[in-house]
Amino acid sequence: MEYRIETLSETKLIGKRMAMSFSDNKTGELWRSFMQRRNAISDTVGSDLYSMQIYRHAFFEHFDPNAEFEKWATIAVTGFENAPADMETFVLRGGLYAVFPYKGDAKAADGTFRYILGTWLSNSGYILDDRPHFEILGEKYKKDSVDSEEEIWIPIRTKTD
Repeated sequence: MEYRIETLSETKLIGKRMAMSFSDNKTGELWRSFMQRRNAISDTVGSDLYSMQIYRHAFFEHFDPNAEFEKWATIAVTGFENAPADMETFVLRGGLYAVFPYKGDAKAADGTFRYILGTWLSNSGYILDDRPHFEILGEKYKKDSVDSEEEIWIPIRTKTD
């Protein structure tokens, strides 16, 4: 599987968040709510959207599809001064990420994530870092389409850290 290693700089995000689990996935509801108000966000950095997940420590070591995590629908901004009152801010800490291009319907990506977090990670020389995971939904992203393209960003650190 194709991938690259990137060092992400600190990134300021504005958006909405919701608690959910894999068995009670509310991603569609979250994104509908965010997209209705997206144009109220000024000072954006580009047009890429960030679909971010914050998992508790060791979430994937003892995976439970009913365990809750926090999901965010966001966009990068230069600052928080003009954040809409009904939106939240988040500072995404910089660090090392493994970046995987993904093509296909996002609903069919579970096999790709299993490969990344299982096979690739265990053979990579890296371990998961305790930072947010996210996907960048750029200009080639097409909701619910097999032709959609996005990037999967997995937080990593070397096994010796």
